[in-house]
This record gives sequence, structure tokens and C-alpha cells, in this order.
Amino acid sequence: MQTRLIRLRFRRRIRKGQRQVEDLGVQAEKSIEQHLFKRFDRLVKVKRFVIGWLGLMLILLGALVAQNLALSNYYQTFETVPGGIYTEGILGRFTNANPIYATSDADASVSRLVFAGLLNYGPKGQLVTDLAKDYSVEGHGNTYVVHLKPGLKWQDGRPLTSADVVFTYQLIQNPDVQSPLRGAWQDIKITAPDDHTVVFKLPGALAPFPYSLTTGILPKHLLDGIAPADMRSAEFNTIKPVGSGPFAWQAINVSGDGNPKHAQEQIGLIPFADYQGGKPKLQQFVIRVFADKDQMIKAFADNQLTAVEGLTDVPAGLKGNTRVVVHNLPLRAANMVFFRTSQGVLADQKIRQALVRGADTNAIISALPYPTHPTREPILIGQIGYDPALAQPGHDSQTAASLLDADGWKLDKTGYRTKDGKTLIVNLTVADTPEYRQVGQALRSQWSKIGVKTNLQFLDTTDFQTALTYHDYDAIIYGISIGADPDVFVYWDSSQADIRSANRLNLSEYKNPTADAALEAGRTRIDPTLRVIKYRPFLQAWQQDAPALGLYQPRVLYLTNGTLNGLGDQPINTSTDRYSNVQNWEIKEAKVTN
Repeated sequence: MQTRLIRLRFRRRIRKGQRQVEDLGVQAEKSIEQHLFKRFDRLVKVKRFVIGWLGLMLILLGALVAQNLALSNYYQTFETVPGGIYTEGILGRFTNANPIYATSDADASVSRLVFAGLLNYGPKGQLVTDLAKDYSVEGHGNTYVVHLKPGLKWQDGRPLTSADVVFTYQLIQNPDVQSPLRGAWQDIKITAPDDHTVVFKLPGALAPFPYSLTTGILPKHLLDGIAPADMRSAEFNTIKPVGSGPFAWQAINVSGDGNPKHAQEQIGLIPFADYQGGKPKLQQFVIRVFADKDQMIKAFADNQLTAVEGLTDVPAGLKGNTRVVVHNLPLRAANMVFFRTSQGVLADQKIRQALVRGADTNAIISALPYPTHPTREPILIGQIGYDPALAQPGHDSQTAASLLDADGWKLDKTGYRTKDGKTLIVNLTVADTPEYRQVGQALRSQWSKIGVKTNLQFLDTTDFQTALTYHDYDAIIYGISIGADPDVFVYWDSSQADIRSANRLNLSEYKNPTADAALEAGRTRIDPTLRVIKYRPFLQAWQQDAPALGLYQPRVLYLTNGTLNGLGDQPINTSTDRYSNVQNWEIKEAKVTN
């Protein structure tokens, strides 16, 4: 009985639930009918209003996107950023990275990147500290005290101390080492009272001495065990040199097909994180050395190279390339015509004076493919001692002709001058490059107008260097490096004309006792004002004797594929001074928000 009651109650509950569900369904249908279907007619009435608002929202959204894109282009620009592989092409051969031997373009370039000196050159050519923290001049100008920066390291992690500095310069002084720098370091005593101080004691005062402290320093702990006579051929110089410069040695690869003209060396360098001037921003620096100029130009044109150095002019095939950037780096040097004053017709002062007057150097400079400054004296414009009143005389054909007339050289029917049955002939030796060919031909034309016959002798690099070394010329067009300091002793002092001198750089073989005394006095005075006074007799003698014809300051031509940030077209002392700010060079471009 109880079970039957339970079943009846369960059935009533089910029926009751079903009725509730049916009621909810009816209510839902009524609600949908009332609130949705019956309002469709109203929605149709406001459709224009709804569509209008939707259209306005789409327009506003599109305007917002366009504005963001425009502002992005306005506030973001392509700029150079750290990173990238820099590949530089250089003409010549790589043989030695050791800074006490490096003289060729390739050797000096690698050496400058790997090794650091006590001092370096700033963006305006001024001396700045590198490994040195500071230096001072003591005594009577013959003692220089240099303090090193703290925490200096070699690229192998070892500490760099004053012992390394002493070791380097004593190596240069050792005759068995055979460093070409030895002549400048004779009789100088170098000591290190502590790990961070170096004292240089000179036999006498020498104002330009600090410029000698830019030579790269060598690691004593790696080279001390090598015999001095074996230093030039040490594996350190070519296999894995270790320095303290901005880039560390990575590897070298030599390639070629057996033909010397096709030989190439590729030197890979990586940033030195502990370089005292800051870790370089480039990811890698690669130097490719080419024996053949045409191969280097082709590699540059094919974008295999970031830059090239060693060309004298822009190749014709690159002149229309808008991506190529031409950097003209003025050298603190002087291109001159050096007259050999010791023999031949150019031993006659009047003839030399007439050649100076007969040359239109302004026209020569105007015809050059780059802007530059004229060279009017043995000291460059703007240097200590330069005096506009003592510049070489300007172009004046009439005065030039009068000088030759007074000297007995008369014009004949051929238009040239003769004396005692001999024609006035000047043999001018010229390096066989487009620029020097142009200058030599211009001089020949100008001198012919005053009756002087000029024979041009164009020589390739090897023969020209031989003629220069042995002074085998009557006159020669050549560029001498002067640098930031006006000390030109080696080019004009009588002692430097002697065949026994170390370099025999007095190319004019010029000898004048007054000039000698002034050159010696000028370089031994520390006070700039006093140096100006002491140099004056030398400039007066040089102007009167005309041992050379000043032309213009040459340049280093540096081509880059695209933008190179960090290199300015500022005057430099040598071609490797282009690296004075290399740790800040950037070539990689990216979009940056301003």
C-alpha cells in the first residue's frame, strides 16, 4: 500500500513539472513576439540612422590608423645603429702587423686597429690621450713624464703596465731589431719608476717629441723571450698579434691562383671589449688586401666591400653610382716640386726662382677633382710659424722671364731659352697616376711659356720609389708628410741631404747655414711664441733660395658603399688616422623613434 502511494506522488510531480515547462515556453513566445518581432518595423525606420553611425565609426577608425602611420614615419627615421660587418679593401700586400715595423698601407692599417699607443690624434689632428692618462714636460723641456690609465689590459686579458712601454721603445732602440723608427729614438733614456709611470729623458729639449708617442705598444710577456735579431720574422707579427687597440686579431686567410697579381689576404678582426676608448660598435672588421687594383674596384662595385682605400681617383665605373660616398680626407702634408739644388741647371738660384714665378699653382689646384689648400711655404697654413709675408712669390710670367734674361738665358727661334749653346731643359720625374700626370703636364705647359723646356718622366710605383731613394732626378713631384707639428727638420736641414743620413729626406739637397740654425732652434723651444720667432730666418731663406715649388695639400681618397657614421672629412696626419674614431663607426641602419 505504501509503495503505491509513493508511485502516485512521483507521477503528480512529473506532470506538474511538465505543465511548468509548457507555461514557460508560452511566456517566452509571448515575450519574443512582443519585444522582437513587433519591433522590426521600428528597426527599419531607424536603419539610415544606424548605418550612418556605423559609417562614421569606420571613417574615424580609418583616420586613426592613417594618423598612426603618418606619425610613425614622422617620429621614426632610418639611422645607423651598432652592429654589422665592415669590410675594407686596401691595395698592396700584408706582411707585418707589428707597429715598430709596419710601414705599408696594409700593415699600418692592421697595426693601427690592433695596437694602441700612449697618445693618439683627435678629430682636429690634435694630440689626445690613448693608453696614457696624461703627460707633463719637466726640467728644461727634455724630460717627459707619462702616467698610464688604470686597469689597462691586453687582448689576452693580461694587465698592461709601464714595463710594456719601456720594453717597446727599448726594442726600437736596439739596432739588432732593425726598426725603421730607431733614428728618432737614439740617446733617449726610458725608465719606469712604477707600474703606471714612464719617464722619457731626452738629450735636449724637443718640442715635437710627444708626437712620437703614438706608436703602438707591444706586450712584453709575449715577446720578451724572442731574440732581437729574430723579432722581424716572429710569428707574433703575422699569425696572432696581441695588442690593446679597438679590435683584436681573429684570423688571416691567404688566397690566390699562383699569379702574384691575384694574391689576396683577408684579416678578420673582432671588437675588443676592454678597449680603454670603449668597445667598438661594429660586429666585425675585415681587411681585404688586394695586389691588383682592378680586382679591388670590381669587388667594391659588386658590394663585396664596405669601403676602399688606396685609390688616387674615383674609377669611371663608380662615378654614376648614387650609393658610393666619396670622402676626401685632407692630409697635413705638402705636394711640392723638389729641385735638386746640388747639381745641374737647378743648382742656379735664378732658374729656380723663375720656375716658381712661372708656375700658376692656383690654376693647378682649380683643376683638381677635389678641394684643397695651397702649399706656399715649407710650413702649412695655420701651423705654428706660418707667415703669409714669407710665402713663395705668386705667378708672374713677366718677372720669371726677366729673371732668366738677367741670368743670360735668351729665347731662340724654337721658343726655348739657350745659353752658351745649351737649351734650358728641366727633367721632371712624376709618379704615373692620373692626378700627378695632370699636374706634370700643367707645369710643362706653364714653364714653356717662359721658354723652359720640360721633359716629363712618368714612372711606375717601384721605379719612382727607386728614383726617390737614390735622388736620381733633376726635379721630382712628391708629397711629404708634415703632421700637426711644424717641425720640418728632416726635409730641409743640411744633415739630411747627406747620403749617410738615416732616410735622406732632404729631397732638394738644400744647404743653408742660416736655415739649419733656425730649424734647430725652432724644434728645441717649447714655447710656441718663441718657436715662431726662431723659425722666421728659415722661412726667409727658403723663400729667397727657392729649393722647391709648393703646390697643394694632398688627400686620402676613401670610398664607402653607403653611409658610414663616425667618419668626418677632417684633416689627418697619415692615412691610418681615419681610424682615430673607429670605435664609434656605424654602418647598420634601422628604424629609430626620435
